Amino acid sequence: MTLKPSGSSDLDARPQRRTFASEFKARILAEYDAAPDAAARGAILRRERLYGSHILDWRKARDAGAEAGLTDRRQSAARAAKKAETAELARLRHENTRLQAQLSKTQTALEIMGKAHALLELLSESAPDATPSSPSWSRRTRR
Repeated sequence: MTLKPSGSSDLDARPQRRTFASEFKARILAEYDAAPDAAARGAILRRERLYGSHILDWRKARDAGAEAGLTDRRQSAARAAKKAETAELARLRHENTRLQAQLSKTQTALEIMGKAHALLELLSESAPDATPSSPSWSRRTRR
């Protein structure tokens, strides 16, 4: 019996690196340190699918900087703040572009209104001063 690959995407897919929360690291370190013998510690590593190097690195980080050493730099609060700042910057740039387009339309409309006003003034000045004695719009005939 031969097994066929399900697709080339499975073969080409890059594995995803696991990340661990600082609470998880602290819990595993406490459980590992409290284990009575090497067999129990090995069982913890197998259960969580971890390596001994994880424990060594996490201990070193814990001893160096307490809780700060257990946080992943790739998912730290500074990175989240930078991501939020980038999103806010993109939102503000989009809003700025929208407002500039609206300003341009408003300025164009004002220019057109100014030109129409000037044209109407010019027409009213050049028109003869003939004022009817009774305007036609005020006459109403009742039937």
